Amino acid sequence: MHPKAVDGTRILVAGSSGGIGSAVVDALSKTPNSVIGAHGATQPYAGSAKNIIKIQKNLQSAEDCEELVAQFSNSTERLDSLVVLVGGIAGAECVPDITEEAWAHDIQLNLTVPFFLAQAAFRQMLKQDSGGRIILTGTESSLHGGGPNSLAYGVAKYGIECVVKGLAKAGADNGVLVNGVRLGFIASGFHERWQAKTPDDMVSRAKMVPLKRAGTPQEVAALINYLLSDWSQFITGQMISISGGDWL
Repeated sequence: MHPKAVDGTRILVAGSSGGIGSAVVDALSKTPNSVIGAHGATQPYAGSAKNIIKIQKNLQSAEDCEELVAQFSNSTERLDSLVVLVGGIAGAECVPDITEEAWAHDIQLNLTVPFFLAQAAFRQMLKQDSGGRIILTGTESSLHGGGPNSLAYGVAKYGIECVVKGLAKAGADNGVLVNGVRLGFIASGFHERWQAKTPDDMVSRAKMVPLKRAGTPQEVAALINYLLSDWSQFITGQMISISGGDWL
């Protein structure tokens, strides 16, 4: 018997067009009687399962986040779970070259937007009075000062760890479980898209991981699926690392 998201759940995946997002939606769409909201900012999720609602919306403000959650909740009559995978990096800049614009972009996209998405979902779940799950994403590098060319991104993701704990405390009395997945080096297309990594760069980086490979989007999806399942009913306020032992 394998852990899977609860049958019949309504799950919104914010940021589903990337490698990890697509893998998460693919996995969750196999949950019986479920409805999955697959959100993308500039392009929709590419799959075609019948139980998927595709939503395209650019998220720039708290109002945008509230509208996305309301749109999905209204169309499905409730929201059981939110998975937040939105994120990105303005540019691969070393510390002396980080501009005010790049700093603001990375904090907005990787901390502010995820918080307001989680807040909107939290409000909806309290209104329903039936509990729920919220999953946010961090990065393993944030515990070590961020990457050499992604300090603002690392700062934002470290902030996510505080958001997870704060929301978990606020939601415990109402059965809203909030957890985070702390990502290590995952071969999802993120590094090539946002940091212009070459195939050789990816091979070299993978050799630094104790398990000598990158993680896969499907492995991340399996962990998120577990955190949405009945097997995780006594887990909240936790950041769970999936890193192949990186940074040990």
